[in-house]
Amino acid sequence: MFSDAGHRKSPNSDNRGGFNGSSNPPGVKSRPRCLTIKDIRGEPIPSPSDDDSRRLIAEPTTILRGLVGSSVHGLVLSGTDDRDEMGVCVEPRRYVVGFGKFEHWVYRTAAEREGHAGARSQAGDLDLTIYSLRKWARLALQGNPTVLLLLFLPDDALVIRTNAGEQLQRLAPAFASRHAGERFLGYLEAQRQRLVGERGQRDINRTYLVEQFGYDTKYAMHMLRLGHQGVEFMESGRLTLPIAEPIRTHLMDVRRGRSNLADVLTECTELELRLSDLLDSSPLPPEPDLKTVESFVMDTYTAAWAARHE
Repeated sequence: MFSDAGHRKSPNSDNRGGFNGSSNPPGVKSRPRCLTIKDIRGEPIPSPSDDDSRRLIAEPTTILRGLVGSSVHGLVLSGTDDRDEMGVCVEPRRYVVGFGKFEHWVYRTAAEREGHAGARSQAGDLDLTIYSLRKWARLALQGNPTVLLLLFLPDDALVIRTNAGEQLQRLAPAFASRHAGERFLGYLEAQRQRLVGERGQRDINRTYLVEQFGYDTKYAMHMLRLGHQGVEFMESGRLTLPIAEPIRTHLMDVRRGRSNLADVLTECTELELRLSDLLDSSPLPPEPDLKTVESFVMDTYTAAWAARHE
């Protein structure tokens, strides 16, 4: 089983500075320190910026985790891609019904190596996001294309799958709806506009590809991949992973710069039109099965907390 566990520091709960221990100017009285949750419970509740504590919340309670980047789509060029993963966890009870707050934890080996959050990932780096089950479910019900991938990961793309994670994948039909098509279409249009500079600054992070081919071919490949997957999802309620032939080979040709930008944009426009038509003609229900998903979420939290004696 793949593991990215590294050195874990104990959260530093000694909060000095300001009115907590610092000297005041002459004549200025100290303000009484506000009572904190630590004072009441005897232990600190992690803040959103307390990364080490958030890791200790997410990793032990993960029920489903796997690949969501180029690898799972079958669109990798050897020696060029990082490793994108996503997971779902069932966080402790105190972070749902108490005063704690947890929605997700992000871990990037590039940031750890370079010492700052904006570090760019290199080949082999791990980019991992683990969501709370509640947040993940909300995003999936809204039709977020990347979040939906977890429901359709094949066995060889999985890092962790517990019984609850297996049940979540079996629940995939409850998330399928025409509403998701609006998300696929919206993301597709936005990516096309960014590729050509119509929406904000042109996305040219990979300048070496722009210099070689005239446009960011990897970005364009994923743009078209999103469109093809959106059409498949709206027609069947499922996503095939890795992407089926002949689309996979075609997308790899785009990544390798074998298609000119004009042809890429024409294909993108055609995919947008197909998705727009499917918003009305798709066999999927208009909305996801909210009641079924909510029941699963509640039952899963209840069972996990009981098993952990919380």
